[in-house]
Amino acid sequence: MQIGRIGGLTVGAQGLGCAGMSEFYGPTDDVESAATIHRALDLGVTLFDTADIYGRGANEKLLGQALAKRRDEAVIATKFGLVRAADGFARTVCGDAGYVRRACEESLRRLGVDHIDLYYQHRVDPAVPIEETVAAMAGLVAAGKVRELGLSEAGAATIRRAHAVHPLAAVQCEWSLWTRDLEQDGVLRTCRELGVTLVAASPLGRGFLTGRFTSAADFEPLDFRRATQPRFADGNLERNLAIAARLQALAHRHGVTAAQLALAWVHHRGADVVAIPGTKRRKYLEENVIAADLVLSESELGDLSAAVPAAAVAGERCDPAMARQLGL
Repeated sequence: MQIGRIGGLTVGAQGLGCAGMSEFYGPTDDVESAATIHRALDLGVTLFDTADIYGRGANEKLLGQALAKRRDEAVIATKFGLVRAADGFARTVCGDAGYVRRACEESLRRLGVDHIDLYYQHRVDPAVPIEETVAAMAGLVAAGKVRELGLSEAGAATIRRAHAVHPLAAVQCEWSLWTRDLEQDGVLRTCRELGVTLVAASPLGRGFLTGRFTSAADFEPLDFRRATQPRFADGNLERNLAIAARLQALAHRHGVTAAQLALAWVHHRGADVVAIPGTKRRKYLEENVIAADLVLSESELGDLSAAVPAAAVAGERCDPAMARQLGL
């Protein structure tokens, strides 16, 4: 696999998002998830993305246990800052210095490691100056508990302010053929100006661009997409299925899967972009990894953008609660 850089970290150009191994996308299977993590390492995937909120800490534990005997092969990225309420659904954001330090200690314990390679603030806390949060994060670097810092879903101005306190290695944002906000809102331009790697989350449109869905009946009962994501709601879903069908047809002509073609589009965004498609199954991991080495011409990239025009996507990319956390 081609190599990418995140600050002083060397990573494969495609990482693995681990959230779905513990919740969100239907039933989970820790045995298969651990096997998927091991297979990822075998295939050259080195960046593993988790967060303290995923599975209420269970995802960090799963990842730490799976990597315990191969820790030196992996780059572990985790996040803090989203706090779940007792009901498990409502979330608040916290970024004060004391919380940053406590959250890091708890993540280190769950992961079973002595340092975190890449530590993100999951969401920016509007009640706490970003300078305070990043200064606390920088203290973790100085203490040897964290190697590199990042922000997740932050605006361009916030990225600049944070970077002035301590250099950021990465900014993680949702980026795919059907979610291209960061190309217009200054985030991508700012990251490139500052030399910050862009980590593309949900590069398969939360799985929608794989072509595996043909109707609402294809989703598991516990799948959060149908319950909370506007693009998967009745009405929007049917309109978006037409977009997925066009991508599927284009992929068929190229002799690849829709997922591989959609991921290849992200990989062609630049050498400073690392994609982290999520999966909990080896089958889909092996399919996704192939995309890191697909080469597309300018004409083919143009065909892709025309097949999945961002303006034609029906529905907002997130529910009102998440939109508030993102300041949208």
